[in-house]
Amino acid sequence: MMASSQANTQVDGPVRAVHSPAGRGLGLGRLFTSHPVAARVVSLGLFFLVWEIAGRVPISYAFPTFLDTFYAFGAMLLDGSLFVAYGSTLQPLIIGIVISAVVGVGLGIVMGLSRKAEWLVAPLFIVLQSAPMAALIPLITFVYGIGLLAKTLAVIMLALPVIVLNGYKAVRNANPSLVAMCRSFQGTRMQQITKIIIPDASPVIFAGLRLGLAAGFIGVILAELLITPTGIGDLITYHRSVANYAEMYAAVVSIILVSTLTLAALEAFEIRVLRPEKKRG
Repeated sequence: MMASSQANTQVDGPVRAVHSPAGRGLGLGRLFTSHPVAARVVSLGLFFLVWEIAGRVPISYAFPTFLDTFYAFGAMLLDGSLFVAYGSTLQPLIIGIVISAVVGVGLGIVMGLSRKAEWLVAPLFIVLQSAPMAALIPLITFVYGIGLLAKTLAVIMLALPVIVLNGYKAVRNANPSLVAMCRSFQGTRMQQITKIIIPDASPVIFAGLRLGLAAGFIGVILAELLITPTGIGDLITYHRSVANYAEMYAAVVSIILVSTLTLAALEAFEIRVLRPEKKRG
């Protein structure tokens, strides 16, 4: 009896937490989860440190250090060469993305609503999405020359299939219970489309627009490297030809920065306007 009461006393008493290395690891993970900005800063800092070490080893004569690339990036900003280059690069990119967004979202909705349209159009865009576009861009040059039209077509060829197929899948996989509810309340077909299907599919459609924009960046850079050296592609080609590798890497890094900031702005717009519940969460 005495042993039993002592055991009960030990069980009912306060229990001290045991701090193990695994628990500390989980605490660090929770810290990074609750502070995503800090996690990104640490990740980028480690990447830049590895880059600096790799450049000082060096792993290649044509691989500059991070600091050299950073200084070259600042110099190109100060002399205005990056701004002039992007003034030329963004023109076909913006035109191509606008055309791809309007045509792609419209086609995706039509394909999602109509089996006949899906049967006629979907195989074409599936083939275009899987085709090696770098091999097709010279054909565009052969037909349309080396001007703005050829670059815009290169952007459309990469961005349009992504936007169309995402919109098509989003509409096709709209919540059937919501559609059935609208039908049970005597909703017309147009009301089902405008009030149920498209709003339910809008997050995936907008995600397709972001992916299409990323593909458009790839298209315009490929066009400037393969069709005619202009814009940011001209900077890359020129500095590579004269062995200014820090400037060449700085131009490549600028492409990554511009595309990342643009996609982040689109994501913030989506959360603020289209999905405010995600912001509250």
